[in-house]
Amino acid sequence: MGNRLSSITTRTGDDGTTGLADGRRLPKTDLRVHAMGDVDELNSAIGLILTETLPSPLDTELVRIQHDLFDLGAALCMPGYDIFPVTAIERLDTLIESFNKPLTRLEEFILPGGSKAAALTHVARTVCRRAERTVVDLRAHEETPQALVLYLNRLSDFLFVAARWIHHQQGRNDVMWKKGFNKPE
Repeated sequence: MGNRLSSITTRTGDDGTTGLADGRRLPKTDLRVHAMGDVDELNSAIGLILTETLPSPLDTELVRIQHDLFDLGAALCMPGYDIFPVTAIERLDTLIESFNKPLTRLEEFILPGGSKAAALTHVARTVCRRAERTVVDLRAHEETPQALVLYLNRLSDFLFVAARWIHHQQGRNDVMWKKGFNKPE
């Protein structure tokens, strides 16, 4: 691995292509490359959340999720290989249930915001939804493991719950959407 990454500037992408793990090169406009980029952006957004002081165990779980996303990106980079573990989806289901348990029932939509950590978590959630849409589109055109879509779908749910959980742990209320807030009086 060290030799593989010894030269970051390879110039192989100067022609507008990106290499896959199997050696093939795709145009940077290819849907698979977009999916890989969206997942990479999501991983970076989660890294940004991790720069905040987070209540435990959220910090630990987000690091695990970053590793999952690297595995998911690897699955996208190796077409034809179903290497993403289904256990990662099951772990997210358990996390959603656990983190949602202490939260109050939602009576209305919430707005992204409140604390910086919760707002960053909502940003990651929206990036995750985009990555999910891109992978769904890719699946419509090419053989792609269903587990990748399931994971991204659950992850966006978890990130929503995690943003609310952060506020709960901070003793803050979610920012609620108010119907008719901007109606003229």
